[in-house]
Parts: sequence; structure tokens; C-alpha cells
Amino acid sequence: MAPTAPPIDFNDIYQSQVRPQVEEGNHGKIVAINIETGAFEVAKDSLTASDQLLARLTDAQIWFVRIAHRAVHRVGLIGANLFQ
Repeated sequence: MAPTAPPIDFNDIYQSQVRPQVEEGNHGKIVAINIETGAFEVAKDSLTASDQLLARLTDAQIWFVRIAHRAVHRVGLIGANLFQ
């Protein structure tokens, strides 16, 4: 049986290769990263970022990060006052 490759740490790719290039001035924007090459695009939303990356690399396998946030999306209405 052939040995398996170690799992890819996508967060490490972002932290070491992409973050230093995109963080300043892009807080809250989305970065779409091709997990095979490290190529990326920054945009205001994930659809635009992926469209831009796919225009360059038609077979890109994409992983998304929201710059300076822990998650790309959130579920629920955090901070919303629903009982006014």
C-alpha cells in the first residue's frame, strides 16, 4: 500500500503565503485561494473573488478566507435586537 500524503493545512497557506500580501487595507474582504498553486484574488464577496480566480485558472480548487475574520460567513443575527 502506497503511503498517503499528509493533509494540506489551508490555514497555513493563507497565513504564510497570502495574508502578508492582502491584509492591509482589505479588512473584511474575501480572498479566494487556489489550494493547488497558492494563486489568489481579493474581492468584496466570495462570488466575485471566485469568478476572478476562475477567469485566470479555470480548474482552480478554491478555498475562501474573510480577511481579519475567523469565518467567511456567520449564521444568525448576532447583535440584532429582535424584540424591539
